[in-house]
Amino acid sequence: QVQLVESGGGLVQAGGSLRLSCVASGSILSINDMGWHRQVPGNQRELVAVITRAGGITYADSVKGRFTISRDNAKKSVYLQMDSLRPEDTADYYCNADISTLGLGPFLPYWGQGTQVTVSA
Repeated sequence: QVQLVESGGGLVQAGGSLRLSCVASGSILSINDMGWHRQVPGNQRELVAVITRAGGITYADSVKGRFTISRDNAKKSVYLQMDSLRPEDTADYYCNADISTLGLGPFLPYWGQGTQVTVSA
């Protein structure tokens, strides 16, 4: 069993900051890409940022220069520092990771349960 658990969401005023954390646990052999997506009810889930095991990073254009993704491979964790938040950043944020479990070769995608971020004007 693999679990991804997010924390750090909440309510913040526009211009403020939040830091999201996500830790993976369970029978994990290796983790490749880790990332964050977000979804507004009624809309499609969209990529926010992704970081490879080697540290390569991709950001959505809408968050470049404001959000910073990082990871700690030893702790099986990924983080999202969100600065200069805007009301349009309001969404449910989901952590995801491509994980290979003990005794099973392929890397499969796993998702957290989501954490809500609300930015007030």
